[in-house]
Order: sequence, then C-alpha cells, then structure tokens
Amino acid sequence: MIIDQFVARSVGHWRSMRSAHSLAFRQFEDVLSDIHIEPLAASDAEVGKYIETESIDSAQVVAPFRMTWEADSDWEPEDTSAVSKGSCILIPIPKTPSGGKLLRSVGYAEANPAVSTYHFLNDGTFILHTTYGQSVAEERIWFVSEHVRCRSSVLRTSEGSGVLQTSFASEVRRVSS
Repeated sequence: MIIDQFVARSVGHWRSMRSAHSLAFRQFEDVLSDIHIEPLAASDAEVGKYIETESIDSAQVVAPFRMTWEADSDWEPEDTSAVSKGSCILIPIPKTPSGGKLLRSVGYAEANPAVSTYHFLNDGTFILHTTYGQSVAEERIWFVSEHVRCRSSVLRTSEGSGVLQTSFASEVRRVSS
C-alpha cells in the first residue's frame, strides 16, 4: 500500500469504539468517538501555511487530509457534559513508496504540532512513530474490510523504558443508504 491509497481508504465518517489502559493512572477507559476524515488539496491555504512553517516544498505533499473527532469517555472530568473534540491537519511527505514523514498540526499524545515517521508493512498495516517532548507513540492502523478498520497504540516514556498507555479501537465507516 502507498500513502495516497491509505488516505483514500480512510476518507469518510467513522464510528470508533476504543478501549485504553492507562498504566500510569491504573485506569481503564472506554471511548466512543465520531471521526470524520476528509481529503484536502495540496493547494489548500491551511496546508500551505503549515508546510511553509516546516520549510517543505509543496511538490512533496501527497494526499493531505483533515481529521475531526468528537469523543465521549467513561473517564470524564467532573463535568460529565464535557466532550472531547478537536481537529487536525495531517500532511504526508513520502520518502519512498512505503514510507516517509507525516506532519500533524496536533499530535496524538500531546496537543502540539508533531512530525511523525510512517511506513507500511507488507500486509498494508500503517505504522506511525511520533516522538513528543514527554513521550513516544506508536500507532498501527489496518483495514479488516472496506468499511472496518482497527487501530492500536502504545505510548511510552520519552526514554522508551516504560509503557504509559495502550489502546485498541475498532472503527466502522458510516455508510449512507
């Protein structure tokens, strides 16, 4: 698989059910999310602004996209009406047909811009590595069928010596009738 195929397969509205185990807090968390993934043009103003800050030539950009989410967790703060939601732009920069880097306007583990590296396994599994200030994340996404995909993550300490959190999600694409 190559990045533009992966993004094309990911576009749509997904319902996600994620279970996370926070080893640091000795807590299990169940999260239901609505995730919307939409393609962006390489010429999109937000994409252009972001690649300019990273000194990336627009000719290197392949299949940028926006991901928006809204999540409901069973491990909420004291305000039970609070919902976690957000949006980020993701910009793939392939280096080879099976790998490259991914610019993220908002990271997975820390809410800061991040530069990740990615590659595909022979079976099409997408592997994403991101080093943040306080942690390192590895995410894996694979398709079970056209409308079902799975995602797992492991969040480690920045030294890589301890596991902070693990998670697994199954995601089903919402299909209009």
